[in-house]
Amino acid sequence: MRISSLLALFLACASPTLADGLPDLGDTAQLALTPQMERRVGESIMRDIRLHDPAFDDDPEATEYLNVVGNLLVSNSQDARQDFEFFLVKDPTLNAFALPGGYIGVHTGTIVTAQSESELAAVLAHEIAHVTQHHMARMVSKEGQLSTAMLAAMVLAIIARNSQAGSAVAAIGQAGVITAQIGFTREFEREADRIGFSTLEKSGFDVRAMPSFFLRLQKAGRLYENNAPAYLRTHPVTTERIADAQNRIQGLPYKQTSDSFDFQLVRAKLRAGQGTSRDALAQLEGDLRDKKFSNETAARYGLAAALLRAQEPVRAAAELAPLLKTTEHPMLAGLAARIKQANGDEQGALGVLKQALVRYPNNRALNYAYIEALQQRGQNRDAASLLDEQLKNHPRDARLYALQAKGYAFLGKRLLQHQAQAEAYVLQGSLPAAIEQLQLAQKSSDGDFYQLSSVEARLRDLRAQLAQEMKEKKEKK
Repeated sequence: MRISSLLALFLACASPTLADGLPDLGDTAQLALTPQMERRVGESIMRDIRLHDPAFDDDPEATEYLNVVGNLLVSNSQDARQDFEFFLVKDPTLNAFALPGGYIGVHTGTIVTAQSESELAAVLAHEIAHVTQHHMARMVSKEGQLSTAMLAAMVLAIIARNSQAGSAVAAIGQAGVITAQIGFTREFEREADRIGFSTLEKSGFDVRAMPSFFLRLQKAGRLYENNAPAYLRTHPVTTERIADAQNRIQGLPYKQTSDSFDFQLVRAKLRAGQGTSRDALAQLEGDLRDKKFSNETAARYGLAAALLRAQEPVRAAAELAPLLKTTEHPMLAGLAARIKQANGDEQGALGVLKQALVRYPNNRALNYAYIEALQQRGQNRDAASLLDEQLKNHPRDARLYALQAKGYAFLGKRLLQHQAQAEAYVLQGSLPAAIEQLQLAQKSSDGDFYQLSSVEARLRDLRAQLAQEMKEKKEKK
């Protein structure tokens, strides 16, 4: 991740001179960041994460599940109109973080470690509250306590997960920033707990998950001392926070909340992907042998996924086969197709995906897989037709445009290939790369007058957009 670019952008966007007279959000000071500016800061950070952070995990099944749960919580939050995006970070540690503008990152280890879906929901509800209460903006407003430079360093500290990033944070001269952050944000942590608790309750999850999760974290911190879970370092759990959470559940009627099957399957899939393939396989085999699972079907699905990862597709197929006879779910169908492909049965994989899409026509992961399978079989016109249909329903899906570009490349349609790839780059936030693709489209010799006119018009728009962004950055320096 390019630490320097994030720092420069945050310092530019957090300038106190850019806005005044903003509404009070629970703090007596005026804000220095408007919600629109927060969103722009978040978008820029996400652009760097998507393009440059190898830990960014765009697994469509797990990401879709995370956003379903997250958006359920958002709909019951204090600002249901706020746009949110929940994304995965491939990291076995327990952590989650909120970026400005509604972007919430969740380590895969958080889902694996959660002992119930309500625990995961408690983490998400807490992070959502940080966003809806504009805690980042309110930090900027605390003149004399936390400068914008310190705030930039804090954002970097939150997303830094490796020694290189940590060194970059230290190098910008904010030696005491983490101590300042913990002391300063305890009120925000309490506020996020209180509001997150309400969101959790309104969304139908088990509110007892919040204090039980805190207690487990505190115990882990004592066990590991200086090597405590990352979540404890960015969200310090105090005895007071635990007591507050326990007090909130007093008098509430007991409500048993079952985990969704989606949670069980996603958790099993992520467990199968952690560590080395052999270690993951041994762990999942041991859990099944010792009956250490809350859902046997999900546990066996995880084992089949681990076997496929360990390059044992025949055993994976044998493990999954009994589940397919008794259970229907898009994730099971997706795994069945991947196993058939690994066994060299491309036609069989197509059949599984086609049948599954009859039952789950709007499932994005299945549609991605079916389009890719069609392309691998050379059925590019069928894939193109399905892509057109999907893009009508999801016009801001960068993955679909990238698949469309790949399909046009197979068909030898160079102008359309570069045009589609340009739109993928636009949605990923890389305007220079998009402009370069449109320039390549102009140079192709296979476009007609109307196609070239469309490319030229889009190129003018993107150049103007990039020029405006560069102008704004220059003015803020």
